[in-house]
Amino acid sequence: QVQLVESGGGLVQAGGSLRLSCAASRSIFSTYRMAWYRQAPGKQREFVASITSGGSLNYADSVKGRLTISRDNTGNTVYLQMNNLKPEETGVYYCYADHHNWGQGTQVTVSS
Repeated sequence: QVQLVESGGGLVQAGGSLRLSCAASRSIFSTYRMAWYRQAPGKQREFVASITSGGSLNYADSVKGRLTISRDNTGNTVYLQMNNLKPEETGVYYCYADHHNWGQGTQVTVSS
């Protein structure tokens, strides 16, 4: 088990940017796949982006070219750089680590 803590959420205008951070309780990137999910009000949680221990990237089609997942060299932190944000992307963003480890979520609100 690993503990995950998200930060960096907040209020931003449409077209603006935010960078989310996910801090792990220990170095995990050698064995864990990391991902970001989000949940809009009244909707199901959906996949946003992921990075494997080997560095392979995967993105939801809706965020390609605007959102970037990355990790630091310590293996303790994963990031989600979000550019040109849209109001429909408002929701709670969750950090995830294989297998079945979830952060508490951080709120992102995009105003128009």
